[in-house]
Amino acid sequence: MKVFKFGGASVKDAEGVQNVIKVLQKVGHADTIIIISAMGKMTNALETVVANYLNKNPEFNNSLEFIRTYHHGILKDLFPNAQHPVFEKVTSLISDMETMLRRNKSVQYDYVYDQTVSYGELISTTIVSEYLSEKGYTNTLLDARDVIKTNDDYRDATVDWKLTQQCINDKVAKTGLTITQGFIGSDSNNFTTTLGREGSDYTAGIFAYCTNAANVTIWKDVPGVLNGDPRVFQNTELLSQISYEEAIELAFYGASVIHPKTLQPLQRKEIPLFVKSFLNPENEGTSVRKGQSLVPYMPCFIVKKDQILLSLSSLDFSFIVEENISEIFSLFHQYHLKVDLIQNSAISFSVCLDDKFHNFDELLIHLKAKFRVIYEKHVSLFTIRHFTSNAIEFLEENKDILLKQSTKETYQMVAKQ
Repeated sequence: MKVFKFGGASVKDAEGVQNVIKVLQKVGHADTIIIISAMGKMTNALETVVANYLNKNPEFNNSLEFIRTYHHGILKDLFPNAQHPVFEKVTSLISDMETMLRRNKSVQYDYVYDQTVSYGELISTTIVSEYLSEKGYTNTLLDARDVIKTNDDYRDATVDWKLTQQCINDKVAKTGLTITQGFIGSDSNNFTTTLGREGSDYTAGIFAYCTNAANVTIWKDVPGVLNGDPRVFQNTELLSQISYEEAIELAFYGASVIHPKTLQPLQRKEIPLFVKSFLNPENEGTSVRKGQSLVPYMPCFIVKKDQILLSLSSLDFSFIVEENISEIFSLFHQYHLKVDLIQNSAISFSVCLDDKFHNFDELLIHLKAKFRVIYEKHVSLFTIRHFTSNAIEFLEENKDILLKQSTKETYQMVAKQ
């Protein structure tokens, strides 16, 4: 058994869907589970639907219409016969989403988000599965919600590994070609949950772990894992091999090519991970395995934008001690803020935070009751793994630096955007 994952960029249009078949022709598809993300930027478009719905924005209907038009355009390019059953299936899915929203009584953003945004994956897998069948690739379309079981932490659900393993054993064929969704699962009440943005990679890791897959391949629009995001850094180079540990470090610091949670289940069973280009599928790409050195060995650059730099000190200038820090981290956990950098002294405590759930302003109310608070929003956190003096000099050039620190292998700085 192999696991492939195709992201939104790889199936953003009809040409992308057609290219999936070209990839399968070149690398093989026997006994393979294919994880598909929502098409293109559809998750962003569905987030707009959610916002318009909850805010009672008159643009709600227009945002729904965009979902219809976008997918219908892809269908017309893939299926010349307008009577093909896939048209009705996709129309039905979009109607189901609209009906769900109109009947919904909840105003909880995270719950509504998961029930709505999940339709991006449900639609994309329906289209890909039908197109593969049309071209002679017999496949089974599996609803990931039937097998990926989670708690009810909507937008960032935790997998119930025991139950998920049991469901996959019962419902996933060990042979043939299976198409399923990334990113989504379901809770004990069968409400849809999601695994966090970019969670389709994680889904691939879950399926690989539970099926004891031979390997996982993530198909990207880049040659593999690069030593920097080519959209941010110039002259990036391909890393031909890295270890699980190095990949986890890179993912933790914000490298977007691999989802941070993906590597943990793969590492536990030493399942190799490959990151390859869907445009050049026969190229080697990057391999991620246990214990292998970084090749080539070079500085790796990472940037996380739209962070918050928060500095706290006691109101009476007493020491920031373990009790204070424990309380602060408890609040971070309560409000779902991820800590990406920590720096503290006797009377102050500074952190760089990722506020992906937009709860920082609520957190501030609690912090200001006990601490002197200084913060700056919209900062960037830069990280260099395996830094050199030249790499630091390059990164710091022309930047307004607010904080920096380094360890033996890692240099980090926070700068204004």
